[in-house]
Parts: sequence; structure tokens; C-alpha cells
Amino acid sequence: MARRPNDPFDPSAFGLPDRLDDDRPKGDQLREVLESLAFRLGPGARLPSERQLAETYGVARMTVRGEVRRLAADGVIRIRTGVAAEVADPAAPRYGVGYSFAQELARRGQRAGAIVQEHNVLRVTSRLAALLEVAVGTRALRLVRVRTTDGAPTGVERSTLSLERFPGLESVNFEQASLYETIRTRWGAEPSSVQAHVTAILPTAEEAELLKIDPAAPCLQVTLAQRDLSGHVIEVGRSIYRGDRYDLDISRGPIGQAGGLPAARELAPTELDDILD
Repeated sequence: MARRPNDPFDPSAFGLPDRLDDDRPKGDQLREVLESLAFRLGPGARLPSERQLAETYGVARMTVRGEVRRLAADGVIRIRTGVAAEVADPAAPRYGVGYSFAQELARRGQRAGAIVQEHNVLRVTSRLAALLEVAVGTRALRLVRVRTTDGAPTGVERSTLSLERFPGLESVNFEQASLYETIRTRWGAEPSSVQAHVTAILPTAEEAELLKIDPAAPCLQVTLAQRDLSGHVIEVGRSIYRGDRYDLDISRGPIGQAGGLPAARELAPTELDDILD
């Protein structure tokens, strides 16, 4: 049930109590009321004003303000200067680092897309050879894609893979095919573990344009090295994702534990950044 800014507040219309009990802290009860109201109204809906809530429940406006601020800190409510508080948007979907973007979205009933920005074969330098664990002078594929969710840009993914290990990968159309599904079905390489670090950054002008965001909008940068079940490197990469559309879960299978995968060389935080710029 939507509310207009000047609508009187009738708690019974939302199945809420019209008064607070005397034997429980008023702030706790008011917070429960606001949480229930936010759930019923939905994202973007205006909440009653401080005055309306204070008068309805017989509490001080400072009590109302304090509970609104607590719920804002918890991501339930959004406070905007000069207007009534609003129900916050849902939390960004959570994505696992090193998992298939397309499969993650398919599980949610959403459509994944890719717009290829770069699809180049390059010669492996000594530093890249150390990261991919292949010989110097062999070939590698550098793939840069804008990833979309239901047509809206979500991130810019940059991946580098050895063509010594995955010959013919350069001929795949990655606007149509899934990278992880391709290497799984054609080469039997199953992504298993990932070493990654995440940094909060501002996008470059080019990235902001690709992601259709303001250059001052915060983003998440993920630098990773992905391995398969046998411990061989599948890819190294550095990607950037919109902070308002991505909640990254970087938990993944252990490396180097007894009975697990062989221990990977720890990458210095700047190594992949230097090589993948």
C-alpha cells in the first residue's frame, strides 16, 4: 500500500499496533513497527514523518529520530535531506568471486549479458608467465567484457588465460558463450579455488562511461588468480564492479590444506595490477 507524503498515518491500515506497550522499551517497539512498515511499503516508499510517529505512539521525536537512524545504518531505511525517510532499496545481489557470472544470475532468474571490449592475443612476458605458470613467449588471451544484468551494466571484467593450455579459446565468441562453461566443457577445467583481494576505488572516466555511472560513484575492484581442481592456473584478472549493484562474497575453497589443493604462490597486491593494466 503506497503512501503519499502528506497522508495521515493510520497504523491499523498496515496491520500495526496503534500504541506501544508500557512494559517494554518504547524504542525497541518503535523499531519493530518501522521494520514491519518498511517491509509492507516496499523500496522507495515514504515513511511517516517524525512528528506523525511521535504523536501516534506518544514518544519524543528524538526517540523516533534515533530509531530511524539505527535502521538507516542497518540498510532498512534511507534518509534524504529535506524529505521524509524512505524505505531503502534491496541489498545488491551477492556474487561469488571466481564463479560463473551467467550461472549466478540464472539461479536468480535474471539474464546475464556480455559486451566484448577487447579480445586480443598477446605474447606472454616473464611476469605474466610467472602468474599463469606457463613458458615465456607462449600466447595468452586478454579478454575484457562489460557484464550486464537484465541489460544493465554491472561490471567490467578483465581476464587473461593461457592459450597454451586452452588452444582455440581465442576463436570463441564471448558475447554469446560463458567463459567458465567453455573451459569446463572443452578442456575439463573446473574452477575450484581463487586467491583474490578486493579494493574500494573510483572508476576511471572510461570505466564510468562503460558502467553508466558518475565518476564519483564508488566501485569494487577485484584482483584474482583462479585455479582448477589440480591446482593449475585457469585465469588471472582484474575487474571492476558497480558498488550499488554488486555485493561480493570472496569465500572459496581452501588452498594448501591437507588433502586439498597444492599451495599457490601468494601474489603481492600490486602484481596483477601491474601486469593487467
